[in-house]
Amino acid sequence: MQHLKVIAFVVACLLSARIPHAKGADINSDKQALLAFAVSLPHGRKLNWSSTTPVCTSWVGVTCTPDKSRVHTLRLPAVGLFGPIPSDTLGKLDALEVLSLRSNRITVDLPPDVGSIPSLHSLYLQHNNLSGIIPTSLSSSLTFLDLSYNTFDGEIPLKVQNLTQLTALLLQNNSLSGPIPGLQLPRLRHLNLSNNNLSGPIPPSLQKFSANSFLGNAFLCGFPLEPCPGTAPSPSPALPLSPRGVLLLILILLLLLCIFKRKKHSEPTTASSKGKAVAGGRAEKPKEDYSSGVQEAERNKLAFFESSSYNFDLEDLLRASAEVLGKGSYGTTYKAVLEDGTTVVVKRLKEVVVSKKDFEQQMEMVGRIGQHQNVVPLRAYYYSKDEKLLVFDYVPSGSLATVLHGNKAAGRDPLDWETRVKISLDVARGISHLHAEGGGKFIHGNIKASNVLLSQNLDGCVSEFGLAQLMTNAQSPARLIGYRAPEVLETKRPTQKSDVYSFGVLLLEMLTGKAPLRSPGREDSIEHLPRWVQSVVREEWTAEVFDTDLMRHPNVEDEMVQMLQVAMACVAVVPDQRPKMEDVIRRITDIRNNYSSGTRTPLEDKPETSQAP
Repeated sequence: MQHLKVIAFVVACLLSARIPHAKGADINSDKQALLAFAVSLPHGRKLNWSSTTPVCTSWVGVTCTPDKSRVHTLRLPAVGLFGPIPSDTLGKLDALEVLSLRSNRITVDLPPDVGSIPSLHSLYLQHNNLSGIIPTSLSSSLTFLDLSYNTFDGEIPLKVQNLTQLTALLLQNNSLSGPIPGLQLPRLRHLNLSNNNLSGPIPPSLQKFSANSFLGNAFLCGFPLEPCPGTAPSPSPALPLSPRGVLLLILILLLLLCIFKRKKHSEPTTASSKGKAVAGGRAEKPKEDYSSGVQEAERNKLAFFESSSYNFDLEDLLRASAEVLGKGSYGTTYKAVLEDGTTVVVKRLKEVVVSKKDFEQQMEMVGRIGQHQNVVPLRAYYYSKDEKLLVFDYVPSGSLATVLHGNKAAGRDPLDWETRVKISLDVARGISHLHAEGGGKFIHGNIKASNVLLSQNLDGCVSEFGLAQLMTNAQSPARLIGYRAPEVLETKRPTQKSDVYSFGVLLLEMLTGKAPLRSPGREDSIEHLPRWVQSVVREEWTAEVFDTDLMRHPNVEDEMVQMLQVAMACVAVVPDQRPKMEDVIRRITDIRNNYSSGTRTPLEDKPETSQAP
């Protein structure tokens, strides 16, 4: 009996020696393989990989199996990887199922040990500079293979035939040559071999795919393209038609002709209806909207800033589900939810008039200056001839305009006085930071309540700054006149002094609870808020100017009067009479400190103001 146990133990040892995963492969060996990969391959955006941090919970781009025993997925798109993939690194991740290194600058050929990872089922290497031949030792588990937009040459390997699980084969925009092998892949649903140097007839097994799968190959022929030279046109697969079938076909053709004519005559009406639907926001398809012009310049990458920790590229963005958040003077803003659950805000700019070089220079300045706790930082941007996109963090609490005016309409509690003072100070600090940077010449140019975003703790953050210089000098929309300084309405050129004026209007908006916009049918909306406030103040200091919701709080009138004085100084008609933002911060800080300490001066002892807008 003892001999049998010994024999069983020896057999078990021999069997375990034949199993690949029994060589001590675990999360630690995966960690060492990834670290070796990162050390050997330069990358533009710094990875947060470290030997002292856990792989499965903190490493960017890495997902582990549920039991955290192995690395399951590696996604590193658009992180600036540069150079050849080092061999004997990623190939050691023998539990890896998904590998995405797309939209980088990976060069040379693909190491055989990467494509042949036994468990690999999705390989995304598009938009790189890979060259050489496509490896023949690809994993038979592959279901999705994307090697498009590289410089692979040579023929399509016949061994692709062995990838029987393949559902997508994307090899477009390479330098592949020779004939297309007669692939028999029963699960293949997506094929793209366009824009290569392929030649000869298209195999019958692939003729079920559309012509778009084969365009851009000058010497490729056969259905669904043009017939090959010296051969009769290949008839489309069809069933023999009986006389009744012929009659039915004629009727269908006539019906289609009628529909086509009717559609052609109704095109202007359709376009008009579409415009109304887009204006309303509900019928719009946001994803298609902001991605419509991007496809032509697909090779252009999103430009990320060093402060960004996001791990996606333009392709991820175009596939994201999107929702319109609003339409402003500079374009439409979308909430985009990526496939991995990441949520960002995408701003699609309109009427940008500067060159690509000037645009990039301005964005680099915006990205550098936007590093402040009271400023919403720009994380990435995209430029093509037809599309200009900006990517920001998503702030779930919404804008000051929504909270200030929307709460009342929705029946929720309005902002109290202490919170309004806090937000005012946050915004002032954010604007002051912008004014101090860029050699003291940087301006926001579009300060309004909808461009002040609130964090979960109701901290105020300034957004959409530095874009005014990129736009046309068209007349400001009527809805923005309430925030514009008088001189800007004439010159169309915002300055730091006009930023101060806009901030003053913002303070008045928080003090009065009234939006500085004309809204017919609403008594609480004023065409020119500073002028209305001044008309009330000239007669006497009266509580009529303040938001009735604030008057319910005891002993805050004094602080409100002090804040009103700050606001009226900011909206002085003469720009040189307006204070600088650092002076505004000091005065609001004093008001807040007095409120916190409970020290107050009697209301009747306060001096009157003489500024008039």
